[in-house]
Formats: sequence, structure tokens, C-alpha cells
Amino acid sequence: MTKPFTHTLTALIAAACLSGCSITPRSFVTITNTLPDGRQGEMVEIPLEELHKLHPADGESYLVSEGTGEPVPSQVTYDGKLIFPASVDGKSSKVYIIRTGIADNVPATSVGRKYPERLDDLAWENDKAGYRAYGPALQARGEKAFGYDIFTKSVATPVLEQRYALETDQAAWDEVHALDKAGQKAKADRLRDSISYHVDHGNGMDCYGVGATLGGGTAALLTDSGIVYPSCYKECEVLDNGPLRFTARLVFHPLTVNADGNVVETRLISLDAGSYLNRTEVTYENLSADTPVAAGIVLHAENPEGYSADAEQGYIAYADFTDNAAGDNGILFIGAVTPQPMNDADVRLFNADERQEHSGALGHVLGISTYHPGTPYLYYWGSGWSKADVPDMPTWEAYLKSFAQRLRSPLIVKVN
Repeated sequence: MTKPFTHTLTALIAAACLSGCSITPRSFVTITNTLPDGRQGEMVEIPLEELHKLHPADGESYLVSEGTGEPVPSQVTYDGKLIFPASVDGKSSKVYIIRTGIADNVPATSVGRKYPERLDDLAWENDKAGYRAYGPALQARGEKAFGYDIFTKSVATPVLEQRYALETDQAAWDEVHALDKAGQKAKADRLRDSISYHVDHGNGMDCYGVGATLGGGTAALLTDSGIVYPSCYKECEVLDNGPLRFTARLVFHPLTVNADGNVVETRLISLDAGSYLNRTEVTYENLSADTPVAAGIVLHAENPEGYSADAEQGYIAYADFTDNAAGDNGILFIGAVTPQPMNDADVRLFNADERQEHSGALGHVLGISTYHPGTPYLYYWGSGWSKADVPDMPTWEAYLKSFAQRLRSPLIVKVN
């Protein structure tokens, strides 16, 4: 008796051949979901070298489609992978077809760049949120901004270029200052609000407070004396810039960690279309011994008890009331997930003096693991927004738990 899935695959191959496989070689990719729940738009990776083995004469440009012929957006990444979003029902498999060719323009979703016009910010986004890591120009001013910043979004299209263009419009700011000087405060305020990315112009805003903290999910080493805070990045290289994945490599200034005085941190951050979380690999060169490492989320006084943490399930979460809770800014939901259970997940509060030193923050919720020299620390971090599509904390926690489960039961990808 023919198995139903084998029969389906045979039919797909026959249909594809009838449509011209004698001219354009095709690969059939079987994607299997072992979990009971369906997985929608989850990014799949196939090494190009695997495709080259099947089609040695082909280049590095491919088209992806469902078995029905419906096109699927794809991207070739800097590290030699073909990626595309796959949707597979629970406890089932699905076939996708890959052939050589140049795809029509795929709408850009996950993009970003360094903004030298705004103190070397590295800012990036996808359809869910935007993020920022601070650069050397900010550090040169003596500001302490250790952690990731978050830009809320309520639209799927890229918005950061527009926000930065308005925020850095020097002519407009000159006019604001002139109006202030002339005593025309109402006009100055209207113009200031119209260009500021701290105001929601219909697609989201920057309403998150970072200060001298780990912000929205930054990783840091821990010693007996506390958190070893990284400062602003020293070097930045954008490796992928869409349409489906943004990737950047950041290198930081040397740190002193216990007896090691020249510890250099490198982060490889990538954000895929459709995901609330950034995938991040962190390495510490010249670190000589196993050391605790933590993903951290700052706790603010507006919601001191609004956190959740589960070391066994491998996640931490926090509901942040934003830097203007009374300003109808909604609630930011922030989280971090590790592929394996954490060693510990809990809150570490600042004392009174530390609160002053760390911008008035209460402390951090930390997800603690162990960093082993010579191997990367892998974790995921990111955010959702109540004025977009994450209505409440239970919804956010459910997403983080599901994300952790999917990490531990990845989609099975076979190229036929």
C-alpha cells in the first residue's frame, strides 16, 4: 500500500516535470514538523553546498515554491545558505520545490544599517519591531548606554529610515530652537512632535528607556562583583541586509573579567522576517575559564512585579510600561529564550546607590547560563507591543514558551 505522503511527493514530482523539469533542474525539499502544533512562517535554512551537489552547474540564485506552484520568498545569506519561510501543520510534512532562477523583487522586511548621522547607531528592524545598538560616537560623548534599545512598530513595512530622516533633520531642529527662543512654545512643540521618533506617527515609536542598563535583552558576563557591563560597540559590520534576514557582527572594547584583562566580546545578531526574537551568538576572546553569562532585561519602577522567569523552560519576560506610561504608549513585552534550560532565572535588584548609577532602574531579570571559552553562547531576545499584535503578558509568555519548544524540536529538512 502506498503511503499518502509518498503518493503526494510522487504527484508533485510528476506535476513539476510536466511544467518543464527537463529544462530547469528542481530539488524537492521535505520539511517535517514533529510537534503537535502547526508552525507558520518559520525560517528554513539549506546550505548552498547541498544544492550544488545536486546541481553542480548551477549558481547561487534560486526560486522556491510550494508544491502547488505558489512562489515563496527567499534569500541567500552571507554564510552560504538559502533561507525561506515554511509553514507546516502539526505532526505532518510538506514539500517545497527549489529551482535555479532569479526571483522577482522580494519586499524587504528585515533590514538595517549604521546611522553615522545619529551617533553611529546600528538600527535594524523586521515586520514586528526595530532595535538599536549604540556606537562609538555615543561613547565618545561619555554617555552610558550598555543595552539594546527597542523601537515599537505597528506596521509590517520598514519605517526606521523615515524615523531617522525626521529625527536628524537639522533644518527642522534649527526652526524648533528658533521658535523656542522667540517664545512661540506651542508652535515649537508641534514641530518638535512632528519630527521626533519619540512620538507615534501611526507606525510606532521609540518609547523605551535603556540608560546605564542591559536594556531589552543584552547578554553580559557575571562575576562576584556583579554584571560586567559592555559599553558601546567598537566595530560594526552588516553581513545580511534583507529581504528576509538582517545580520550584523559587533566587536566591543576589551573588558576585565576576573583575572583576564583583555576579554573581547563579539556578537553575531540576526533577525528574520516574522520573528519577535533576534538570534544572537556571543563569544568572549581571551576568557580563560568557564564564567556565568546572563541575558538581562531592565526592570523599571513603573512595573516592579511585571516579570516572569522559568529556568527549566528557558525564558525570561517582562512587561514594560514604557518611558511615558501616561502617554498612551501601550506596553512593551520583552523576552529572552535559550535553546537549553538555564542554570537560573531570577531578579537581581539594585541597592539605592546603584539605582542612581543606573538611571533609576530597579535592577534586572536575568536568565543565567554558563559561558564555555571557545564556544559561542547562543540565545534569542526581542519584543512585542500591545498596540500591535501582542495584547497581554500571557500571550507573550505563551509565545516565548512555544519558541523555546520549537528550538528544541527543530523542523526536519531533507533535500531529495
